Order: sequence, then C-alpha cells, then structure tokens
Amino acid sequence: MIADFVAGFAKLVATYPEDVRVEFYERDEVTEILLYANQADVGKLIGKEGKMIGAIKTVISGCKAKDGKSYRINVEPLS
Repeated sequence: MIADFVAGFAKLVATYPEDVRVEFYERDEVTEILLYANQADVGKLIGKEGKMIGAIKTVISGCKAKDGKSYRINVEPLS
C-alpha cells in the first residue's frame, strides 16, 4: 500500500515517470523505502529545503499510527 502511494506520487511529480522505481527493505523496527528516479527528477522529489520529501514522510507517518511500523524514505538517482 505505501509502496504504491510513494510510486504513484513520484510518477506524478517526475518528468521521467517511467524511471521511477520503489524498493522496500524490512529491518528490525524500521521499514526502509528506497525511491529511485532519474537524476533530473531527484531534486524535484526532494524539493526546496526538503519540503516535498518531508510531505511524503508526513503522509507515511500516518501509516505508523495504523500498523505500528516506522518508515524511512530515501531518494536515490538511478545508476
């Protein structure tokens, strides 16, 4: 559910939506979400002063209240 949200949101913002990819890694107490995007879109997804990625984190933190899991999200350029 969260991966679908992050991928869908990123594809709406990205200039190259076909390059957006989301990976999930379950850790002990934290689920790490890696959002891969075209180099040209990384800045858009992070936003000025991190406001865009901060907004995504805020929405995801609402899921913590529901399922008790903590989430960490990182934006990485495609290699």
